Amino acid sequence: MYVVTVATGNVGRALVRTLDDAALPVTAVARRITGADVPEGVRAVAADLAEPAGLGPAFDAAEALFLLVAGEDPHAILDAAKTAGIRRVVLLSSQGVGTRPDAYGHPARFERAVRESGLDWTVLRSGGMATNAFAWAGSVRAGREAEAPFGEVGLPFVDPDDVAAVAAAALRGEGHTGATYTLTGPAATTPRERAAAIGAALGEPVRFTEQTREEAHARMSAFMPLPVVEGTLAILGEPTEEERRVSPDVERVLGRAPGTFAGWARRNAAAFR
Repeated sequence: MYVVTVATGNVGRALVRTLDDAALPVTAVARRITGADVPEGVRAVAADLAEPAGLGPAFDAAEALFLLVAGEDPHAILDAAKTAGIRRVVLLSSQGVGTRPDAYGHPARFERAVRESGLDWTVLRSGGMATNAFAWAGSVRAGREAEAPFGEVGLPFVDPDDVAAVAAAALRGEGHTGATYTLTGPAATTPRERAAAIGAALGEPVRFTEQTREEAHARMSAFMPLPVVEGTLAILGEPTEEERRVSPDVERVLGRAPGTFAGWARRNAAAFR
């Protein structure tokens, strides 16, 4: 049995589908989830990582756990996993833990807890995800417009389906224990280029407007903690050489190149129509 936490998220949903397509038993866990949210035959359990004492039923009879950085007590989550008999954990963390540790203390705590847990572990440090572009869905649908800061700064955004595929490989296979993988796409793209790719997928141009840093800060502060806002804007506006670099890890694990942003946009064009 494989447990996927935050199973209704962009990576979790793809990972549940990937494991189920391989005819593997899956328990999908999220705070609000029902059988209607998962493929037929997948076990759905409502549970909250912020309440580790209630995770026992979700972890029952499982061997491996896909864990997101959620909740405040990673040690309690991992203790519940060990009590249930789980032997392997794959943690989805952030590239920022390695490049900007002062701004990414929360995922760094989860990484430390996983490494100290006594379980077999693999850490996935994801770069920015293509699904961040869903923030434009409303404005693209309404007026074929997209706004973002730092319109000419390129970063190698990763397709969440590739993150899920790497997670599935780490959960299932040997050779990944003790590994930390950095996951990126195959090439850097700028916000302006990503807006154009969505336009190409729609067959209509999408007009891009560059926000000021101050405008972006105000917008992001409405739904993100201040340190995360500052760290995110620093990456988007003044990325380090490492943050700009394309990582070989997706191809190393999967034996194929990672998917492009344009490919992601074509698959998800319906969200922007």
